[in-house]
Amino acid sequence: MNVMPLLLLVAGSAAIAAAGRRSPVPAPLLLVAAGLAVSYVPGVPEYTLDPHIVLPLVLPPLLHSAATDSSYLDLRAQLRPVMLLSVGYVLFATFAVGWVAYLVVPDLPLTAALVLGAVVAPPDAVAATAVARRVGLPSRITTILQGESLVNDATAITAYRVALAAAVGEGATWAGGIGEFLLAALGGIGMGVVLMVPLHWLRTHVKEALLQNTLSLLIPFVAYAAAEQVHASGVLAVVVVALYLGHRAWEVDFATRLQEEAVWKMVAFVLESAVFALIGLQLPVVLKGLGEYEGGRAAWYAFAVFAVVVVSRFVWVYPATFLPRMLSARIREREDDPTWKGAFVVSWAGMRGVVSLAIAFSIPLTVHGGADFPERNLILFLTFTTVIGTLVVQGVTLPPLIRVLKLPGRDAQAETLAEANAQAQASRAAERRLEELLSDERNALPEPLADRLRAVLERRRNSVWERLGQSNPVTGESVDDTYRRLSREVIGAERAVFVKLRDGRYIDDEMLRTLLRRLDLEEAAAYREAG
Repeated sequence: MNVMPLLLLVAGSAAIAAAGRRSPVPAPLLLVAAGLAVSYVPGVPEYTLDPHIVLPLVLPPLLHSAATDSSYLDLRAQLRPVMLLSVGYVLFATFAVGWVAYLVVPDLPLTAALVLGAVVAPPDAVAATAVARRVGLPSRITTILQGESLVNDATAITAYRVALAAAVGEGATWAGGIGEFLLAALGGIGMGVVLMVPLHWLRTHVKEALLQNTLSLLIPFVAYAAAEQVHASGVLAVVVVALYLGHRAWEVDFATRLQEEAVWKMVAFVLESAVFALIGLQLPVVLKGLGEYEGGRAAWYAFAVFAVVVVSRFVWVYPATFLPRMLSARIREREDDPTWKGAFVVSWAGMRGVVSLAIAFSIPLTVHGGADFPERNLILFLTFTTVIGTLVVQGVTLPPLIRVLKLPGRDAQAETLAEANAQAQASRAAERRLEELLSDERNALPEPLADRLRAVLERRRNSVWERLGQSNPVTGESVDDTYRRLSREVIGAERAVFVKLRDGRYIDDEMLRTLLRRLDLEEAAAYREAG
């Protein structure tokens, strides 16, 4: 096996994604553009997107990372709009796109058109949520977009399986399709519920951080594979398990949490970067075999599908946003009034991604009886153009659109005040507990060490309030920035002495690593205390 193409993909996509963080253009769009450009460079290997790799090996860790970073409580509070989008909209888009494709493309059977509809139905909110965080969208909209992206893939994959069964001649019925959908949904949720408690028990009882992190990396694959084994939704199983583990992460050992955060950030960064680069690299593969549809006809079909994908989201989002409030007094009492601006942003943030391409590439070459699958190459092409079109058109225009609409962003001052009040309550409880412990002769400490514990608590309590203070008039730094800089300088001085002592053979490398790790933890603590 030649691993060089894989290494080039990972290294190149990571470098472009890193550059994207310093660019006004979102990194996913840069990666797609780079993939499109590189796909025709002579000597670049052909990268074919394999659904047997993407769905079971790439999708689960991405879902797990996104779900553990999400808030179970926030998602529960927004469950109705999330489900209307992740289930209702995906099914609506499947039929809308399928019907338009059936009308526009000659000789395309309705069953094959519905396969296309299911393939392009699920938005990929990775780019949208990245923009939301950068621009500062209201937390409710960000939560809705995140929640939709966690569940809509399960809906689309199930709808695709039902449409595919009809297209290949397996005699699918409406009743059978509804039954398969319910089996996938309820089975995936049920498998997640069955697995989440024992997996969390393992995480809290395995004491070695290295083993705990190994378990953490295996969890999404275990949940996905277990659910798929019983023909349930692996996507939903992964999401349910990850939401539960993220909600109870505070029960896990601190060393595990520190390592997990670094490991999963790296995993998500590498996978997301490679996935968006792969989208652009599919162009030569998709254009192969397009045959009679090349040229103007293909462009017209691509525009028609892209247009109905964009318009159908507006057609669904606005009634789904405002009709429930008109019909239910309870909803009006419990929820804030939505705005047309928020609904517009949610409607426009419907970019498609790699899941659509992976599903499209899984379409079989033939139907029952040996005949070619109807217009398979055209479906691949229309999926690719829809993914690229939404990423480029909607992805590029979303940040300026948010700025033009002037949506109220997160209230940083209010959040800092809430954080300060929470820290003050926790610090008071910790100080009372410390005095109780120190009053016991079994916990006797020299007074300087006891004072050091008290000073740590005081520093932690005051740090958030200091964040609300004014900047240094000389340097322009905030209190946080000054604290971080001074901490880094004094720790750096210690680190240099330790290295000098190692070089002079006063200590060995093993002792140096121990001392440096202690300094690293202190530096990390200083950064967290400073916010």
